[in-house]
Amino acid sequence: MASSDKTPAPSLAGGEQILPGKPMSVEQQLLDKGAQILQSLKPVKQINQHVCTFALYGHDMTRQIETHHYVTRINQDFLQCAVYDTHDSTGRLIGVEYIVSDRIFEKLSPEEQKLWHSHAYEIKSGLWVYPRVPETVVKPELENLAKTYGKFWCTWQVDRGDRLPMGAPALMMSPQPVNWGIITPDLVKKRDEKYNISSDNLKISRVEIPEPEWINPNADYWKQDGKGFAIDIEPTEMKTGAPFP
Repeated sequence: MASSDKTPAPSLAGGEQILPGKPMSVEQQLLDKGAQILQSLKPVKQINQHVCTFALYGHDMTRQIETHHYVTRINQDFLQCAVYDTHDSTGRLIGVEYIVSDRIFEKLSPEEQKLWHSHAYEIKSGLWVYPRVPETVVKPELENLAKTYGKFWCTWQVDRGDRLPMGAPALMMSPQPVNWGIITPDLVKKRDEKYNISSDNLKISRVEIPEPEWINPNADYWKQDGKGFAIDIEPTEMKTGAPFP
């Protein structure tokens, strides 16, 4: 069965970076325009931030990707992010990340905490950026986020060439300042050149952002023993109200 640690069958994995399917018809375009006018689309319209950062696969930290988080803040302790592979209109939805404050994180069970990662280094190092938004504007948000934890599920491994979302979801980790958690300089350079920024300069400008007093060691669990998590999908008996069939 499918696993986040296995390459899927080659039929729609690898090859050209083109989605299978016919071009959108005129009728479909008109329908979409009409629905956009008539429907509220309220959840989508709550997205109010764009973050560009990096992530690593929890089962294979040699694989690092640039990510684009489109963020909705539900309240002061909880955010939810639709994660894309690019900021372009052709961007593919590759996953979802949930972000909680340290206050909420400490209430989670130890086993649940192991699925989450910390954000302090990602913020302080200048890797987490808000494209085209001045640092002075986002500094209060950065100070809040430095104390948060995230759980990021990747459902579409586009970096290996998958033309559709294939296989099981993968648990993602955040950049860290040790061994496998260090982001490749070329990947950072490419991102910085795209937005005409310098992560090194951002790191200097963020030196006064307070470090969390304590980062729970259950987060970034791989740092303890070098082990990550992979998802295996196996058949199981369904819970039904009546015998099947």
